[in-house]
Amino acid sequence: MAGRWSWGWSLADGEGKRGVTPLVPHAGKMRLLDRVVAHDADSIACAAVSHRDADNPLRRDGMLPAVCGVEYALQAVAAHGALTGGGEAQKPGYLASLRGVAMHASRLDDIMDELRVEARALSRAARGFVYVFEVSAGGVVLLSGQAAIIIPEGA
Repeated sequence: MAGRWSWGWSLADGEGKRGVTPLVPHAGKMRLLDRVVAHDADSIACAAVSHRDADNPLRRDGMLPAVCGVEYALQAVAAHGALTGGGEAQKPGYLASLRGVAMHASRLDDIMDELRVEARALSRAARGFVYVFEVSAGGVVLLSGQAAIIIPEGA
């Protein structure tokens, strides 16, 4: 995905997670993204370094498996929903499906570069959406796929 998108204006946040905090329905250490690098009406790019944190809540047996990159991507999707939906945090939803997930690494915690988390909307409706995503570091794709999210009624 990198290099294929023409980015709109940039929402850089030089003060860490403060810029992402109101955008995702996560709290504390589960707020994995550090900043939104850029976004437009259809796509978002975020950065994160929490994959290196020894106290990352997704770590198991002393490591952060690459599949956890899906959660990073889903948080980018939530941030995109908030940025394109008036700036309020995206309502919590349910992951309905993952398709075409390809992992090109076994773990994330040994990656020294910051993660770049990109997502692009394929379909968006009031109660759900479908995005393709890619997690990379240093220009190398670590994980990619497609996610469908459903927002429950009354949420």
